[in-house]
Parts: sequence; C-alpha cells; structure tokens
Amino acid sequence: MRKYEYIESPPRTIMGVYKSLPEGTLAELIDNIIYMSPSPVYKHQRVLLSLATQLKRNIEDQNHGIIAIAPFDVYLDETSNAVQPDIVVVLNKNRQILDENGHIHGVPDLLIEVLSPGNTSHDTVRKKALYEKFGVKEYWIVDPDTKSTSVFALQNKTYQLYFEGSGSIESRLLKQSFQF
Repeated sequence: MRKYEYIESPPRTIMGVYKSLPEGTLAELIDNIIYMSPSPVYKHQRVLLSLATQLKRNIEDQNHGIIAIAPFDVYLDETSNAVQPDIVVVLNKNRQILDENGHIHGVPDLLIEVLSPGNTSHDTVRKKALYEKFGVKEYWIVDPDTKSTSVFALQNKTYQLYFEGSGSIESRLLKQSFQF
C-alpha cells in the first residue's frame, strides 16, 4: 500500500495531469477537459457484471479477443483523449493496441457504457461523438434502470443506430445476441 505519492515536477500538459491522477481515479480526458465521476451504483454494476461475463465467455474464452472493465484507461490518442469505458472489447486482429503491462493505446473494436444517474449526456452525447470521431466500430449504451439498449455501428465514418432493445443486445460486429 502506498502511503504518499509525490510529484517531482508539475505536469506540462493536460495529458500529464491526467496521468498523474492516483490509480483507480474515475476520470476521463476528452478533448483536453478532465471529467470526474462518482463511483457507480449497484444496478450499474449488476448490468456491467452480466454483460462482461457473457462477453468473456463468448470472446475471451473462445480466443477471439480480450475484454477489459472499468476503471481501465483507453488512450484514443496520446495528447488529449483518454477514457474509461465500462467495458472494452479488443478483437485479436487489433490486439497490438493492448499493452499488457499498461493500458490500451489506440481504438478498440467495441466500447460499452452503462448509464449512471447524472451522467447520461456524457455517455449518450459527448462520448458517442468522441467514439464516432475515433472510429470505434460499435458502441453500446445500456440503461440499467429501464433496461433499454442502443447499439450504434460505424458506417461510412458515422454511427447508425443498428439495434434498440430492452434487456437484450444484438451485435453486428460480434454476430451475437446478449441478454441481461
């Protein structure tokens, strides 16, 4: 257990500030702005666990790729965008973006956000636009209160709504269905 952390010299960039935050801090850097989040609520974590378990069984256990869950940094670029999606999927053909001793540096294949009270627009507007800009192939938004789901698939560099459901998800990228 670390008692104290010292910063020997102040960070010179916003990414430097982000990287100097204590491990486990729920924070994201989007377009040079740091956004802090409170810890998730129980419903959020139940949905997250259900989806992550199914994805692990269908992706990792079948040796198709890797799954990571928050808090885990994804550096979409090295200067101004680092996020902590609830679930990250990197398929084998894109696996070089994973530093097994560190984080992801690059664009994952699939990102999933489970909504929390008070941050809905952060996930449905700000992060959706960011993921679209960086070319994330598929983006799932899941509301644990209503169980509504939206799946966006990238087509011609633009997100198109591929699937809407309640308690279920259809993935074009993974060619599978999931329930929670």
